[in-house]
Amino acid sequence: MVKRGHGLGRARPDRPPKPTPELLPRPSRAGRNQGDDKCRSTKYSVSADGGSPFTGEQAVALTTGHDLLRAGGPALDAVEAAVRSLEDCPLFNAGRGAALTRDGTIEHDAAVMTGDGRAGAVTLSRWARNPVLAARRVREDRECVLYAGVSRDTLTEWGLDSVDQNHFVTSGRVAQLANVQSSGIPGPQHGTVGAVALDRFGDVAAATSTGGTVNRVVGRIGDSPIIGAGTYARNGVAAVSCTGYGEAFMQGVVAHEIVARVRHGGHALCAAVTEALELEIGGRGATGGVIAVGADGQVIVAHNSPAMYAAFCGGDLVVLT
Repeated sequence: MVKRGHGLGRARPDRPPKPTPELLPRPSRAGRNQGDDKCRSTKYSVSADGGSPFTGEQAVALTTGHDLLRAGGPALDAVEAAVRSLEDCPLFNAGRGAALTRDGTIEHDAAVMTGDGRAGAVTLSRWARNPVLAARRVREDRECVLYAGVSRDTLTEWGLDSVDQNHFVTSGRVAQLANVQSSGIPGPQHGTVGAVALDRFGDVAAATSTGGTVNRVVGRIGDSPIIGAGTYARNGVAAVSCTGYGEAFMQGVVAHEIVARVRHGGHALCAAVTEALELEIGGRGATGGVIAVGADGQVIVAHNSPAMYAAFCGGDLVVLT
């Protein structure tokens, strides 16, 4: 996940000192409704996750997005910048360093969504250096929402960098695939980066990017590029980015379910996240995690997996495990 978040009040000459990113390598346990009574307005908040112990890189990504928000930039720019930073780092399962299919190839998924209801996503992306940039271009073009197999020629027309597959492949991922295939033991079902943000205008945005699961069948598509499943945002409510066993998140339409529980059910965001994870993910015998930022700047980091690594700046934080 750097799967997520940031927000800013109107810029002022006497704005507070730049906050230090807080890293959460092993979140503590929290009760089901923890934080229900402490949601409050805040000038800025940002959260990000990457499903990896390499928290230094998460801090870099988080700071990148946070700086844009402090300068008065939109939430979309912040989440894009944070995710792009993680895609460029070979330690994460997105962009360079992504997990390999059973054929040893790369197929990326990515999505962006803003709180005004506009979204863009790419799937089976093999050539885009930064899949999150391609997803944003799809959003801006408005010709479709989900674009499969963007060609190198199209990337050139869009003014985006394309690279050969060997740019994405690392020795660690090659070894991982070989170990999984030789042992017959399924590989990890997690590995997604993402970010959520709240900006000075009160707009929210979410971005998610992944290389998918190791040794997966060629052509398999997970939840990350499916709007409402792994990525969702709505102004006045929340922005959500998910990581975990994608099939469960798709069948539970988890990102949208969280927002719907808040918008239509009147639930607190922390309760909505917890209930969605329990019913839709745990109820399917799966594991995963969520990062979310509410319209009031509250940041939620939640998971039912053994661990999920996340970082955040600003606002109130509620951790649910």
